[in-house]
Amino acid sequence: MADVEAKERRILVAVDEGEESMDALLWCVKNVISEDSQDTLILLYVKPPRVVYTALDGTGYLFSSDILATMDKYSNDLAESVLEKAKTVCKDLQNVKVETKVEQGDPRDVICAMTQKLGVDVLVMGSHGYGFIKRALLGSVSNHCAQHVKCPVLIVKRPKH
Repeated sequence: MADVEAKERRILVAVDEGEESMDALLWCVKNVISEDSQDTLILLYVKPPRVVYTALDGTGYLFSSDILATMDKYSNDLAESVLEKAKTVCKDLQNVKVETKVEQGDPRDVICAMTQKLGVDVLVMGSHGYGFIKRALLGSVSNHCAQHVKCPVLIVKRPKH
């Protein structure tokens, strides 16, 4: 049988401030990424949508441009910090291209859209492990993506310590 060259895979890992996403990334690096392949690992951080307050919302608060700029800076710094931590997990990978993406919006919608836009072969996500009530009230990003994404979805549960 002739040697078949491995196809480059595009693997998207959704990362956020939670340890669950870093656990999922670490698991992916150890168990999914192949050192022999030409895989591309895409680290996606989704900033929450900017909250807009108006004089008509009943609170009576209007944010000055200085406060909005400070909020934007904090959001950008947080995204950069999370991605730097994620890139540290990937620092020893050989032959693997690591890309980072920062998007803004509802994580459920953005992650689903980015898997399609980037032509991803597999989506890897951490699970917060919410119980039934919390999941019903807050919604589960991983559950939503598993039902709406067209590629395979790997949901990594946080290991019990």
